[in-house]
Amino acid sequence: MGSDAPLIEVHELSRSFGGIRALDSVSFAVQSGERRAVIGPNGAGKTTLFNVLTGEIAPSGGSVRVAGDDITRLRPWQRARRGIARMYQRNELFAPLAARENVALAVSARAGPYRFVGTPSPAESAFADELLTRVGLAGREGVPARALSHGERRQLELAVALAQNPRVLLLDEPTAGMSPAETARITELIAGLDRTLTIVIVEHDMDVVFRLADRVSVLHEGRVIADGTAADVRGDTRVNEVYLGKVVVR
Repeated sequence: MGSDAPLIEVHELSRSFGGIRALDSVSFAVQSGERRAVIGPNGAGKTTLFNVLTGEIAPSGGSVRVAGDDITRLRPWQRARRGIARMYQRNELFAPLAARENVALAVSARAGPYRFVGTPSPAESAFADELLTRVGLAGREGVPARALSHGERRQLELAVALAQNPRVLLLDEPTAGMSPAETARITELIAGLDRTLTIVIVEHDMDVVFRLADRVSVLHEGRVIADGTAADVRGDTRVNEVYLGKVVVR
C-alpha cells in the first residue's frame, strides 16, 4: 500500500462547540492506498472529523497533514486542489441537469475555484461518460439527476467525486438509505476502485465496513477508543460495549 510514510496524518485533533468537545485529541495515520473506516455511535464525532479534514470547519487544536504537507489551515477549495474529494451523506447534485452534465461540470471545476463554468467541452463530456460507465451508469448519461433512483444518485455522486481526480476520497455514509441490492452494488464499486486512491469511509453498515476496510478506527465521545484491523476491532471488548454490541454484525 505504498511507502512507510503515511499519506494522511491526523495529530491530536480537537474541536469544541461551546462546552461540547466533539473531537478530543484524535490521532491516526492512513497509508497510501489504504481503505480506512471510521465507525462509532451517533454523536461520536465522525461528521465533525470529516468536516475538519475537508476544511469546512477549523479545529480547536491539532493538525492534519497530507503527503507530509500541513493542510490544517487550508480552505476547502485549496484542499480539493491537493487531491481531497468528499462524497457527502446529503445530496450534492444539480438535480435538473443530466448525469453527464453533473460529472462534466466537476471535471471543469478542477481548473480552479474562479473559473467560469459553461457548457462542458466534448473532451469533458467524453471523460464524464467514461466515469459514468465506471460507476455502473452506462446508458443513463442523459437522464436528469432528479429522475435517477436513490442508488443511482449515489453512484452519480461517486462519479462526481472521482471527476476531481483525487488522491484521497472521503465517503460519508455512502450506503445510507439504500436497499440491500443498491448497497451491494455500490460496495462492490468502491471495492473495485484503484489502489492508487486512498479512501476514508464513515459507515454504519458493518457488513460494508468489514467488506471494504483494511483498518478501522472507532470513535466514542470524540476520542479514538480502538484502531486496528477488522478482526482487532471485532474482538475489542470496549468497542462491543459502546457500539458493535448495539448493531447487527453478520
